[in-house]
Amino acid sequence: MTNTRRSPWLIVLAIVVILALAAWAVSYVLNRSGDASAQMSQAITPELIQQGEYLARAGDCVACHTGLGGKPFAGGLGIKSPIGTIYSTNITPDASTGIGGWTYGEFERAVRRGIGHDGSALYPAMPFPSYAKVSNADTEALYAYFTKAVAPVQQANKANDIPWPLSIRWPLAYWRTLFAPAPENTEATRQASTDARIERGAYLVQGLGHCGSCHTPRALTMQERGLDETTPAYLTGAELNGWAVPALRGAKHWSEDELVAYLASGRNSTAAVGGEMKDVVANSTSHMTDQDLHAIAAYLQSLPADRPPVYQYQAERSDATAKQLTAATDLNLGQRLYLDNCGACHFVTGQGAPRVFPRLDGASVVNAEKPAGLIHLILAGAQTPSTAQSPSVLPMPGFAGRMSDSEVAELATFVRNGWSNNAPAVSADQVRDARAALNKQRVGEVALGANNAQ
Repeated sequence: MTNTRRSPWLIVLAIVVILALAAWAVSYVLNRSGDASAQMSQAITPELIQQGEYLARAGDCVACHTGLGGKPFAGGLGIKSPIGTIYSTNITPDASTGIGGWTYGEFERAVRRGIGHDGSALYPAMPFPSYAKVSNADTEALYAYFTKAVAPVQQANKANDIPWPLSIRWPLAYWRTLFAPAPENTEATRQASTDARIERGAYLVQGLGHCGSCHTPRALTMQERGLDETTPAYLTGAELNGWAVPALRGAKHWSEDELVAYLASGRNSTAAVGGEMKDVVANSTSHMTDQDLHAIAAYLQSLPADRPPVYQYQAERSDATAKQLTAATDLNLGQRLYLDNCGACHFVTGQGAPRVFPRLDGASVVNAEKPAGLIHLILAGAQTPSTAQSPSVLPMPGFAGRMSDSEVAELATFVRNGWSNNAPAVSADQVRDARAALNKQRVGEVALGANNAQ
């Protein structure tokens, strides 16, 4: 009879190996944890505070750390994630509920390492993998601004709505070790470029701008599939809250000036901002210098495209659609709905008007594989943000109250196949789901606004 019992020595060896690996992991995590007692290397001056304010704009900190109807940087905004809702924290200098009592080291660890002031691991809804690329000097400027210039607000942080066991924090330390770069390893000199703007643009896009948080696809373990251009998946597009987020690599369909106009004002000769990007323009990029915006555009255009463009302009197809709409005979339901509701602004050509009404022929939201973004625009409408360069707000009305699910589906299907567009048809079921999600969002916003007003 064979003895299947394992030798006690093998068991002991296995325990020793496991303990050794655990000790190494803990040591590795601690070595990347930074120093909570670290102090500023420079004096806080009005110039440093001003620099920090600009950098906070570049990082769009106010968008996530301001609740609906709440005070700036006081937190409370619910951020949906696959594991539940994460509420942003109060980062005003209030001593009891904000960061007023934080040392510079505690601030640096939270921003660049994903470690709370109490040593707990932060969820990567805070884009610390990107902020790890922010320089020491810029991190100090941010600390100076948030602790010395932001108005303190006493507002307790809301508990995250994440079910157990996903709410357990300690595994996030290992996530951080595996997927987030250490700040001390991210400030190495980049490969010399023939254009200094590209290096500045890369710093802004990869770091404070954290563009990859939305524009880079994520793995099953929720990390971005790349944090810079050395990874082919970086900035190749993703999906956010049902909206298709376009790829940014090799943005050659717009000129550098068109990219800058879009970031500075929320519109250019062919497009107008929508979705989550509206807040980015309103709170962040419209406040940046032309020099930095040109640097961002130069960097994006320097990246090779990962795939051929989905849309290709076809003159014969576009002209055929325009002629059929102009003749206004033998139209299907989608075409009739377009003439009645959309044609006055976007015209029979689908070209819109430069810097006023966006072009539909070739629009990324129109040609996206999934139509949720387009459906949302038809139902809820949209409006451009008011910016310094384009202060006027241009609204598009929503048609949820005047069109049924089947009518919206017909209209969207026409737009996605009219002119040179070539995207899958839209079903009434897809519109029904989008309408239900929109109604749920509105109810939540009303309730949250009422709570914040109390």
